[in-house]
Amino acid sequence: MGVFRKDSAVYWFVEKAKLLRYADSSLSHDFRNVAQHPPFRVGLVGYGFAAKTFHAPLLTAEFGLTLSTVASGDAAKVMADLPRARVDGDPFAVATSDDIDLVVIASPNDSHAPLARAALRAGKHVVVDKPFTLDMAEARELIALADEHQRLLSVFHNRRWDSDFLSVKAAIEDGLVGTVAHFESHIDRFRPDVRPRWRESGGPGSGVWCDLGPHLVDQALQLFGLPVSVHASLARQRKGARADDWAHVLLDYGSRRVVLHASMLVAGGSPRFIVHGDKGSLVKRLADPQERQLLAGMTPGAPGWGEDADGLLIYDDTGVASSRPSLSGDQRCYYTAIAAALAGRGANPVPPLEALAVMSVIEAAVESARCGRAIAPDLSGEERESSA
Repeated sequence: MGVFRKDSAVYWFVEKAKLLRYADSSLSHDFRNVAQHPPFRVGLVGYGFAAKTFHAPLLTAEFGLTLSTVASGDAAKVMADLPRARVDGDPFAVATSDDIDLVVIASPNDSHAPLARAALRAGKHVVVDKPFTLDMAEARELIALADEHQRLLSVFHNRRWDSDFLSVKAAIEDGLVGTVAHFESHIDRFRPDVRPRWRESGGPGSGVWCDLGPHLVDQALQLFGLPVSVHASLARQRKGARADDWAHVLLDYGSRRVVLHASMLVAGGSPRFIVHGDKGSLVKRLADPQERQLLAGMTPGAPGWGEDADGLLIYDDTGVASSRPSLSGDQRCYYTAIAAALAGRGANPVPPLEALAVMSVIEAAVESARCGRAIAPDLSGEERESSA
């Protein structure tokens, strides 16, 4: 096969096929491989926005996993979507059930550590929705427990498989902007009314930084590693806000600066990514479509799944702009990799030490906003090396 120019349609067709090959490989979508190991039984704890929108559809799309039990106080809501699932109102009963192999925790943030602790002690493999825990002490405790019981422990950083991030990552790796000097990542929305939900309650683990910050931080760490220091500002801007709804965080990498921003008062939105380097710049305007597709009821893997019509805008060193098609995203890859890891055929897609590194930046930002100065992420040398 010949070598295709990177601005050709054929090249990008091949690259999209490479991206989706793992999700569509025999690990999850070939019934011959499923027969090698019975599907792992999954207990999903919680059935709020994250569980209903992301976890349940992605889990049911993976042949190596079977969503058998859901912990929820609203059985009717669960049964409307998952009529074959068993519903139990006791989350700890599901987390420790003899009928469960993998516990997926998608409950409020302050319950992550207690439920994960119980599940690991009961010998279960565990996936925790982001943020990993409320603080690094809890995260380190869970990592030690997983090691002690030799169980898989992973954190659901699903945005690693978003089209916008994958496209920008590929463009940086291909040297389209040269050495990156300035990187901006925004998740901005327009939600002027404070809603009565735990994420906005002002309680432990609430606020936009705990909600959206882990996505922003994880992607930055995947690209650039751990920063030298973190300087942050958090604010409550909406009338009646009880938790931060605006976050602006600067990661210091020496000469490179990374800006992470989230806000609830941006009508029309902001570019998802802006990158400046010594050879040019790029802009990715719109976000990955998978969340919108899931909210609209699309089944993961259906025609059009993860396809992103909004390409990258690339400015060369003369200021001339050109476009580059976006890669497709596919968050199914996370649970495909989890099923493979449980079967001994692959690695944990998000090892807990990588999630601990994310927590170190989340905590450093909170402390920086409190004291008004830059804070270094609090990781030991061994933790830094293992999370790199």
